[in-house]
Amino acid sequence: MTSPGTSTPAPARKPRLLFVVTEDWFFWSHFQPMARAALADGFDVAVACRVRDHAAQITSLGCRLLPLEADRRTLNPFAILRTISGMHDLIQDDDPDIVHLIALRSIVIGGLAARLAGVSRRVVALTGMGLLGAASTLRLKVARLAVRAFIRLVVDDDETRFLFENQSDPGLLGLDAEDRAKVTIVGGAGIDPEVFRPEPLPPNPPLKLAMIARMLWSKGADTAVAAVLQARNAGADVTLSLYGAPDPGNPKAIPEATLRTWDAMPGIRWHGRIDQDEVPAIWAEHHAAVLPSRGGEGLPRTLLEAAGCGRAILTTDVPGCRDLVRGGVEGLLVPPDDPEALTRAILAMAAEPHWIDHMGAAARARILIGFTETTVGRAVVHLYRSMLA
Repeated sequence: MTSPGTSTPAPARKPRLLFVVTEDWFFWSHFQPMARAALADGFDVAVACRVRDHAAQITSLGCRLLPLEADRRTLNPFAILRTISGMHDLIQDDDPDIVHLIALRSIVIGGLAARLAGVSRRVVALTGMGLLGAASTLRLKVARLAVRAFIRLVVDDDETRFLFENQSDPGLLGLDAEDRAKVTIVGGAGIDPEVFRPEPLPPNPPLKLAMIARMLWSKGADTAVAAVLQARNAGADVTLSLYGAPDPGNPKAIPEATLRTWDAMPGIRWHGRIDQDEVPAIWAEHHAAVLPSRGGEGLPRTLLEAAGCGRAILTTDVPGCRDLVRGGVEGLLVPPDDPEALTRAILAMAAEPHWIDHMGAAARARILIGFTETTVGRAVVHLYRSMLA
């Protein structure tokens, strides 16, 4: 009981965490485990993003949702300045202790806005460098250097911390051994191994391959189609199922007309957009995952999910993909943009079906030693608490 003349002290303010991300679907599909871990650790969590279809799911976690309209496609400087101004006002009004900036555009625009708003504790979460990470032209290489300089000079300071999903991306930002204390590397967004769990393999033949990804040229669906057609021409009984839709906000989306053309080819089927809860059943119907990425990945969630379901993986020797898959262990690695090499890998897997069992079991075991939601959530919350300390 409170004594006369005394007042009950106000409850301590929870530390406030603000995620800044472009799209609500991207946050929901990849980063809600981090939000759940932060909420469980006593954080007040808000998510600033463009709101379309996932408002109810995000708020059901206990997060506050802060709508933020921004066109990912525009390079109009006035539109970008309006976005920075709106984000600055949002951050200033919310008054977070930590701003967690997800993916390149949010890092560049949100990082500047957070700095102008006076928020010094910033988590720069680079989920892959996209086209800049796979830069092959002089123009893209110059753009990558410009982005790196901007992040290091404008977004970075003593209280900034960097969160990566693979071992290569720190070098792309020029982070070296002296910056090691500022860098945390996690196993992607992590998955729930009880949701993504092994099911018996379907009968073989045919060898059933699946690719679950946004239909972007950077993901290499065209390479997968070409390789499967070549493998079939060589006599292999193999099929390819493509799951995913073009991303209308991405200039590198594969046109729907192209996807429908592939769908009419022998052994190729494009199934279009799917819901996240359909993914385990899809892997139960296939023998192996294929992702012939051209680079720029963080750590592809689709490979984590396939590995969790005990499926062998065919992918490229690029950052992110090779951080999960070791050639000849969890799957086979081939050079990017090389349909002939992928064809040889498919033919080898078709000729040695026992590889599918062994590689799938190894992929599942690898997930359990560092790529689960629990492991990633624990690492991220530790990062937040160390910044507050």
